[in-house]
Amino acid sequence: MSVLGWAFAAGVVAFVAGSAVAGYLLWYVSRDLPSYESLAEYEPPVMTRIHAHDGQLIAEYGRERRIFVPINAVPKLVIHAFLSAEDKRFYEHGGLDFFGIARAVIRNLQNPGRRPEGASTITQQVAKNFLLSSEQNYERKLKEAILAIRIERAFSKDKILELYLNEIYLGIGSYGVAAAALNYFNKELEDLTPEEAAYLAALPKAPNNYHPFRRTREATIRRNWVLDQMVENGYLSREEAEEAKAKPLQVNLRPFGAHIFAAEFFAEEVRRTLLARFGEDKLYGGGLSVRTTLDPELQRHARKALIDGLVEFDRSRGWRGPVDRIDVSGDWGAKLAEMSTPSDIDPWRLGVVLKVESAKIIVGLRPTREPDGSISPKREAVEISFEEMKWAGKFRATDRPKGPAPKKPSDVVEVGDVVYVSPKDPNEPTGAWSLMQIPEVGGGIVAMDPHTGRVLAVVGGFSFSISQFDRAIQAKRQPGSSFKPLVYAAALDNGYKPTSIVLDAPIEIDQGPGQEVWRPRNYNKEASYGPSTLRIGIEKSRNQMTARLAQELGMPLIVEYSKRFGAYDDLLPVLAMSLGAGETTLLRMAAAYSVFANGGRQVRPTLIDRIQDRWGRTIWRHDQRECIGCDAEEWHGQEEPEIPDDRKQIIDPYTAFQMTSMLEGVVQRGTATNVKRIVPGTPLAGKTGTTNESKDAWFVGYSPDLVVGVYVGYDTPKPMGKSATGGQIAAPIFANFMKVALNGKKVPFRAPPGIRTVPVNRYTGIRASPGERDVIWEFFKPDEEPDDPNSFLGYETSSYGEGDGRIAPPRNVSSGFGNVY
Repeated sequence: MSVLGWAFAAGVVAFVAGSAVAGYLLWYVSRDLPSYESLAEYEPPVMTRIHAHDGQLIAEYGRERRIFVPINAVPKLVIHAFLSAEDKRFYEHGGLDFFGIARAVIRNLQNPGRRPEGASTITQQVAKNFLLSSEQNYERKLKEAILAIRIERAFSKDKILELYLNEIYLGIGSYGVAAAALNYFNKELEDLTPEEAAYLAALPKAPNNYHPFRRTREATIRRNWVLDQMVENGYLSREEAEEAKAKPLQVNLRPFGAHIFAAEFFAEEVRRTLLARFGEDKLYGGGLSVRTTLDPELQRHARKALIDGLVEFDRSRGWRGPVDRIDVSGDWGAKLAEMSTPSDIDPWRLGVVLKVESAKIIVGLRPTREPDGSISPKREAVEISFEEMKWAGKFRATDRPKGPAPKKPSDVVEVGDVVYVSPKDPNEPTGAWSLMQIPEVGGGIVAMDPHTGRVLAVVGGFSFSISQFDRAIQAKRQPGSSFKPLVYAAALDNGYKPTSIVLDAPIEIDQGPGQEVWRPRNYNKEASYGPSTLRIGIEKSRNQMTARLAQELGMPLIVEYSKRFGAYDDLLPVLAMSLGAGETTLLRMAAAYSVFANGGRQVRPTLIDRIQDRWGRTIWRHDQRECIGCDAEEWHGQEEPEIPDDRKQIIDPYTAFQMTSMLEGVVQRGTATNVKRIVPGTPLAGKTGTTNESKDAWFVGYSPDLVVGVYVGYDTPKPMGKSATGGQIAAPIFANFMKVALNGKKVPFRAPPGIRTVPVNRYTGIRASPGERDVIWEFFKPDEEPDDPNSFLGYETSSYGEGDGRIAPPRNVSSGFGNVY
């Protein structure tokens, strides 16, 4: 009995001592444990996603590519796959799986030389991933176990599983199951097949060990093991699993970056806007959902129109030679594949000249890369006929035209030359191909809705991959004569009429002490055309007339109108600015012309319609108007809600329509007749702009519901050549875009109620007589009459006889039966 007593006492002491030691260890480990309560407020870093106006994904931004999905939106198939792979008793244990721990201990004892097998539950992984480090030691494992028990007591199983499935890293930059489904298979979660869900469930243990290309065999084995576990746990039938296991591991890696072709410049401008408005953390981890104004179809048309225009002008300057030279002996494809090339110039391909014949050349194309990054073994070659090379006259490093056309292919290239080539028809890559070169000249195009300011398309240059500088939104250049409509609008708003006469004659402006006298000249530097109507002045882009008109109006008024239109914030009040000498952006000019198109109302350009936070709450929208009654749940015969028009009226609606009519004249008879040639019969208005020495070429124009601005010029300003005018370079780009954008629609411009039309002589502005030639229908505000001018700006007279002041038509215009335009 004494022995038993001593044994019992010793046991009690040992138990107490062990309990004390265990208690001390628990206290020691628990004293600095992080608070698990933070999980209730946890917001994982989520990608910001940018969408086009029709919902198509444009781009994603995030440090961690994660898309958060609530547990009730995760398909059962995906949940069953992860439970089978990671924790099949998840809904049964209290945070620690003691059966799993015992099984792991036994297997580790049976296989002492292998890596120890773990038995962490999903709850333990949540504790580790969210609250602890990944170091491997007993103290961290003990902390993990304690936290797992506490988490199980504080949160529901579904909440714990939701945290796990959204936090876990699954390789190739994918955080969470939703992002992984998109990145590996380009699918939403609900579209995954059993074998795809099983592969994702195979990844948490070690994503790099089961890479779909580098470790295909191991990945397939692990995937099939997960499928077997799903059968064992009753989630799949044996037949379903065997059918899934028979399929090869096939992934469809989704490209990162812009997801709509040619939308890189648009996406980058939206990114800059979000960064400025919300900051870096919100942009790259806030899970913003951004609905933009982008029209993907118009964006593609805009890119093609701009690229074609830049290429056409660049070809007029001549052939600058090959990109590089390589030795074509051996595997020329591997050598080409090592060369970098812009990623956004499809359908252009880099190639090497393999053979030069008398009437054609053979070009080997740069091989594509396989999904695993390896070079494709396939080698392709195309023929380029001499007809597609005749443009390649010798380049001259001046603003003079290129040299004479080549006489044979060998005058242009030789074997080993690395060049760019492209199919003539992108939809027929097996058809004829052309020799190409990346243009040196830059440019931009922007299209917007004149009624709302919504920017529908932006292309800021030839290639975003080559240069991220946006020539449509960021570049500040002189708009030249495309600024003149703002001057003429100021005149029409302040007493002038389209038929008012201004003298087109040499003018000298004293610019003040120490400054040279300014003598503006017309584009044809030797020409002055005498007294002319405002309409003629804008149609023919008369500089001397515009300077005289601006002088009469006063530059403070011009400065004020430039602010109203949004073209400038603070225009320098000197007369040279009336001819477009101040620098501004293409987007600003497009917004200014929107005022003419929409009846005189100011618009604010925007690339973004609405921004929502990760929970779907709208935190910003462009249209700030309130719609009273729009939230009615049912219709009970009430009137339709009306949304107020809060746009500011900045010019008279009649002025806006008169300017539109005059700018239509620019297209019909003036400096932009190329537009009429390309898009005949379509109501279009606009204005060309060409700066000194043709360093900048502009055209800003519009239809009733679409405003488009085009700019062309070298990034480092230099002359483009005497023929490089806005009418010759920029206007055709505008017209080619409008041809496809309008798709045959010929909507007339909308006249404001009460405007009057009167037949007048086009050159004199005097009311036309029956049978008179050169008659147009001019638009006048109510209570205005066309003048028979006894006096006009810059010229005084008191009689009408030819030779003593009467405005006579040009000498080459005969009298007789009238023409009405």
